[in-house]
Amino acid sequence: MTDNTASDILRIAVAQLNPTVGDVAGNLAKAREARADAARQSADLVLFTELFLAGYPPEDLVLKPAFLKACERAAKDFAGDTADGGPGVIIGTPLKRKSGTHNSIIVADGGKILAERYKLDLPNYGEFDEKRVFQAGPEIQGPVNFRGVRLGIPICEDIWGDVGMCETLAESGAEILLVPNGSPYYRGKVDVRHQIVIRQVIECGLPIIYANQLGGQDELIFDGASFAIGSDKTLAFQMSQFEETVNVTTWKRNRAAAGARSGNHSEGWVCSEGPRSKIPEKEEADYRACMLGLRDYVNKNGFKNVVLGLSGGIDSAICAALAVDALGEERLRAVMMPYRYTSKDSLKDAEDCARALGCRYDIVPIFEPVEGFLHTLTQLFEGTKEGITEENLQSRARGTILMAISNKFGSMVVTTGNKSEMSVGYATLYGDMNGGFNPIKDLYKMQVYALSRWRNTHVPPGALGPSGEVIPNNIIDKAPSAELRENQTDQDSLPPYPVLDDILECLVENEMGVDEIVARGHDRATVTRVEHLLYIAEYKRRQAAPGVKITKKNFGRDRRYPITNRFRDGG
Repeated sequence: MTDNTASDILRIAVAQLNPTVGDVAGNLAKAREARADAARQSADLVLFTELFLAGYPPEDLVLKPAFLKACERAAKDFAGDTADGGPGVIIGTPLKRKSGTHNSIIVADGGKILAERYKLDLPNYGEFDEKRVFQAGPEIQGPVNFRGVRLGIPICEDIWGDVGMCETLAESGAEILLVPNGSPYYRGKVDVRHQIVIRQVIECGLPIIYANQLGGQDELIFDGASFAIGSDKTLAFQMSQFEETVNVTTWKRNRAAAGARSGNHSEGWVCSEGPRSKIPEKEEADYRACMLGLRDYVNKNGFKNVVLGLSGGIDSAICAALAVDALGEERLRAVMMPYRYTSKDSLKDAEDCARALGCRYDIVPIFEPVEGFLHTLTQLFEGTKEGITEENLQSRARGTILMAISNKFGSMVVTTGNKSEMSVGYATLYGDMNGGFNPIKDLYKMQVYALSRWRNTHVPPGALGPSGEVIPNNIIDKAPSAELRENQTDQDSLPPYPVLDDILECLVENEMGVDEIVARGHDRATVTRVEHLLYIAEYKRRQAAPGVKITKKNFGRDRRYPITNRFRDGG
């Protein structure tokens, strides 16, 4: 349908879907399925998310000419589908043009591409580095006439920055703004997005539809939670978070208001029908982000199942719960690898956890391999004191066993270190750091406890695991320990975790100075020691497995410190 006669009703489907980076054919098939679904719901237009056909973020794939050609071919094929008289589409794809390679959208209807629009404001901070692979659009382009309605189509960052695109589109006659996004999750991000859009609505006076991608892509989690803010600055609709869905929203034009070009003319379009989903609270949101990230990393990379070391501690227990929730009990193998320092409590707790989750549970003692290493090194180590080196041999023996299981059975190793440990280097390279993916990499220790307690009383939507207590309370209540020597606890050499986590959050998330942190009530010597440990562990973090981003500043994409670094605050 290409009739440009203005209608007073526009039914816009928002496709909140889970594309896979590089799977152009699969993403096109997913788009076609969504459009067919929208057609059954009598939609006029389907709004897809940023770079949907490529998957987001495509990173350096964009530098590959064959990839760009595949994406543009898919875009043209999809545009051709609209000749059937069904809904038109707005879909994201990279496009190479004389002005450069652009992060773009096409608008298609009636079998034709009606317009292309290019992203103007390329983000280059935190997890984003679009300036590396894209060129900015040459200028702000005006609204697109779709079936008699003038649509403004900024792309993601175009409404986050200060390029003035929304206001310019309003001045150019746009009646409603449709914004495709690839906005990754961090704790509290939904509220941030709402405030950004409200600010733009105040500036331009137009209702704004914000369509966001869903799914895990390496470290990044796209949580969906698409929504719209009406010209009256209230929430027009809210889609679900962490769930793939196509929702049709109905917009009606108030011609009297639309004709009043002086004043708030954008009140011409009002959402009369749309979803009102509840956004999860913080523990549920974080847990579901970790679950989604693990599920997509495993499935999109083609692993049949996963294996992890189940020690009887809190970190491996919550990772086991996440794995069962994300993949199902039949796809997790948990392995207890006891040594002489493994307590009876840990043996029982690990078994109880595996039984509660229903997953396979194996016991593989490591006495012989560790003693073999020690025997082999006896002559070299003669005259030295036993210490961390011998402790790390235990961890490395466990890591080798897990990798052997991975190689033999094709299982991906889930590594289980939390952000507190990764921050201060309390993890062993080629030992407990072995693995393909870490679902709790960006959770501090106290957050791990909070999510474990939450999971014992809730089953998140979409989870494949059981209800009830899946992490034995004894694991939550006992003092954390690596059990690498007699009577060892983490607090022998670290501050209490509530203290450590607060200091680390100050240093990592907030980049606070030592004096500022001390002013919060912390001991100066403790703060300077934690800062030192944070810096000298950088080389370990560079070699760590990727993991789900939960905070505003995760290790890797968001925080890039030099390994060789002599700076210390105040010394």
